[in-house]
Amino acid sequence: MIPLQELVFFILAALVLVISPGPNMIYLISKSITQGKKSGLISLAGVVCGFLFHIIMVSFGLTAVLLAVPLAYTVLKTLGTVYLLYLAYQAINPKSRNIFDVDKNSPHDGPKKLFTVGFLTNVLNPKVAVFYLSFFPQFIKPEYGSVLTQSLELGVIQIFVSFSVNFIIVLTAARVAAFFAGNPFWVKVQKWFMASVLTYLAVKMAFSKAR
Repeated sequence: MIPLQELVFFILAALVLVISPGPNMIYLISKSITQGKKSGLISLAGVVCGFLFHIIMVSFGLTAVLLAVPLAYTVLKTLGTVYLLYLAYQAINPKSRNIFDVDKNSPHDGPKKLFTVGFLTNVLNPKVAVFYLSFFPQFIKPEYGSVLTQSLELGVIQIFVSFSVNFIIVLTAARVAAFFAGNPFWVKVQKWFMASVLTYLAVKMAFSKAR
């Protein structure tokens, strides 16, 4: 089992990453605002199933790669550092879109399509796979037990964090959108705070030592 202090840091990192705007969040907010909370929750169910798919694939992949190729840790660490710095840049990029600006005239989808699109939006998002492959190894050590078990443990925690945050987003999307529309200053604060935390995570990952 992974020590509690390691899990606490992982939870904080997963929390920061899940609130970083991406395809999943944009889709959930869009459907929640245009079609209501029920549609947002159905879409969220699809997104969560997409996470399960990634976790199963990545967990078995990490088990094979990390045990067979020691150099893989350095490669994955480098990818993770670059990815986090990329997210930090995207957070403060002036051209980045406001995720709460949605097309309220978009067509309404049925439950089946909502779930399917939510699932595919996650499964076909390469950033999710990159996150798992590059970030999970930072918390996995052979002395903690099975690499596969540790990967699945981290995956379950990440899904719980992601579901909890996205669930709140679905329920409050309309009100949050109205708040940011009327308070552009807080949009800038949120972006710079996000960029600072992501940069810190990137630096920590860059200086982490091989297991």
